[in-house]
Amino acid sequence: MTSTERAIAAAEARSAHNYHPLPVVVASAEGAWMTDVEGKRYLDMLAGYSALNFGHGNRRLIDAAKAQLERVTLTSRAFHHDRFAAFCTELAELCGMEMVLPMNTGAEAVETAVKTARKWGYRIKGVPDGRAKIIVADNNFHGRTTTIVSFSTDPEARADFGPYTPGFEIVPYGDLAAMEAALDAAGDDAVAVLLEPIQGEAGVLVPPAGYLAGVRELTRARNVLFIADEIQSGLGRTGRTFACEHERVVPDVYVLGKALGGGVVPVSAVVSSHEVLGVYRPGEHGSTFGGNPLACAVALEVIAILRSGEYQQRAAELGEHLHGELGLLVAGPGQPGGVRAVRGRGLWAGVDIDPALGTGRQISEKLMDRGVLVKDTHGSTIRIAPPLVISKEDLDWGLDQLRAVLAG
Repeated sequence: MTSTERAIAAAEARSAHNYHPLPVVVASAEGAWMTDVEGKRYLDMLAGYSALNFGHGNRRLIDAAKAQLERVTLTSRAFHHDRFAAFCTELAELCGMEMVLPMNTGAEAVETAVKTARKWGYRIKGVPDGRAKIIVADNNFHGRTTTIVSFSTDPEARADFGPYTPGFEIVPYGDLAAMEAALDAAGDDAVAVLLEPIQGEAGVLVPPAGYLAGVRELTRARNVLFIADEIQSGLGRTGRTFACEHERVVPDVYVLGKALGGGVVPVSAVVSSHEVLGVYRPGEHGSTFGGNPLACAVALEVIAILRSGEYQQRAAELGEHLHGELGLLVAGPGQPGGVRAVRGRGLWAGVDIDPALGTGRQISEKLMDRGVLVKDTHGSTIRIAPPLVISKEDLDWGLDQLRAVLAG
């Protein structure tokens, strides 16, 4: 057996099979490149689902983590620590908001946003207890907790995990009329609309122009919170700090994660106003590790990186190039071809492969054989989301490998 085969066999023997990874075992990584246990190099075109926006081993982030490791890593929220106030202040300022509630994982942040919306509805809006309604979109992916999968439309995410949490209404993504109808049906019991500005797991689905702005108008008119889940789409990925900015929309609540921890530690947060996050009192919600010193030190450096605007600009410029090149691969109506459709913004693309060429998994494996790592979703779709540090030359090389795979 090879080193790769031994490592995979050992993992399969002792770990729950809740993932189906590509058969590569990474041993080290730098920038946009990873090296496996056999010494083969791969171009990372997934970036940990946007957790690695700033690349593997980003020196500024590693140095920030190392410096904090020598001082203090965890106090719990039983005590204050000297990085917490700066983290909350600077993240709130980056978002144009007032308050921050730090957590660890994206799913924790979404759960926190759901709890926050309900508590705000009961304490501020005056919704009768137990009647709060949150409107969500089909094909969403907000995490995998019991409550979150309760409003998923993905059978794999939902099956065998009931009974499900009530209080959610599901409408078609991108359908403003359906959103308005759902809000009207919920009436004064509506407390929030929870949306991904771009749906990642669904295949990088971008809503129609004007949709997010329309949702903003509907929610504002009805005194309903607009919660934007920017866990994958935020922090530079689409060419702006937040994907909502493409429509000049400012939600009531940002839900952040993934890239906020720089690919070093898990960091997530809910960011909003005094009115919304001010509903909490001590003991009502928390996390032992949420807002810990190590997390705050790394996230503070992430915020500093984003303030420069360099990565947003790179994502915008290279993203335009990426989508231009991918667009050339799309076959015309009725014509044979390898690519049926391309969607996305910035350095983020969903590529629908002609099923005649294979499933998304098969295409991903063929790309892996050629030294490029992507991941499939929903049948014959692959997602492309390289670290924002990728060079144009490396990006073009990765696209060349895709062309070669499509050509057979």
